[in-house]
Amino acid sequence: MITGTSVNTGKSTKLGRIRSGALAALAVGALCLTGGLVSAGAANAATGADSADVTRWVVPQFQEGGASYWTPERMRAAIPGDVLVSDNVASARATDVRVGPQKSVAKQKAVPQAAPTAAQATTISNIGKVFFTLGGANYVCSGNAIAAANESTVVTAGHCVNEGPGAFATKFTFVPAYDNGAAPFGQWSATELYAPTQWASGGDITYDTGFAVVASPTGTSLSDTVGASGASFNNSRGLTYSAYGYPAAAPFNGETLESCYGTATDDPYAQSESQGIPCNMTGGSSGGPWFIGSGSTGLQNSVNSFGYSNIQNTMFGPYWGSVIANTYAAAAA
Repeated sequence: MITGTSVNTGKSTKLGRIRSGALAALAVGALCLTGGLVSAGAANAATGADSADVTRWVVPQFQEGGASYWTPERMRAAIPGDVLVSDNVASARATDVRVGPQKSVAKQKAVPQAAPTAAQATTISNIGKVFFTLGGANYVCSGNAIAAANESTVVTAGHCVNEGPGAFATKFTFVPAYDNGAAPFGQWSATELYAPTQWASGGDITYDTGFAVVASPTGTSLSDTVGASGASFNNSRGLTYSAYGYPAAAPFNGETLESCYGTATDDPYAQSESQGIPCNMTGGSSGGPWFIGSGSTGLQNSVNSFGYSNIQNTMFGPYWGSVIANTYAAAAA
């Protein structure tokens, strides 16, 4: 869940729950990184993404091996990704959020023999933690394996793949079914990262969703290993959702999967087209999936994104319209 000051006219509302030290971390992260990392606009031009809505970054081979970097000690010390946002968050107008025909993608089931040997109790195989580096600092978010033609796509928050606007993450690694330091399905390093251009170039919180294509550590695809949630775009607003994530800020410790449930309502300040549900999850839960209905078997339709400091126990997630559908389609191909 990200933090930062809103641009609400005539209000001093905070977009999130910002800490005094958060801006220092952001300032470092906003620097142009070296070692193959390129700006969002340059990445789009260089790779020829199919849609102007989509910014794509192909991870250089020497940066693909994030899994070997993420030791248990580094995982425990990673900073919740909620600090990765600037003070001035651009807001979308209602007319900016394009809505096309409703589109749904069926979930993918895991191949039975790919089940881990470790006993699973409270975890869900396709939901996990995301670890990445920006500006030399290590961060943690949440993510989910999503059904895709390439069977290797993870969805998370936009601010967990790109500074919004700015550089893309390095050492991006997905750990499905993480539980108290255990990684029963291994660590999956990203080879490509995708974000809506409205986020990667404009930092517009309405589009705070990102995707990663990951490499298998075993030779078996992500979907065959852990399964993958179905997805749906351009749905009605005000649906009821079940949200999941690994909140790492107090009173949570980031070691276990948590969930929330409730009916979505519009941003009360009309500063975004995002919707909020009753939820007290904290930083580190950013990017965790929202499923339509009760439980984790429904279609995914948003991610944990942000909260207002003066609206307690409410988590906001982006509306998945045509722009995010285009970004998904580019990543999932």
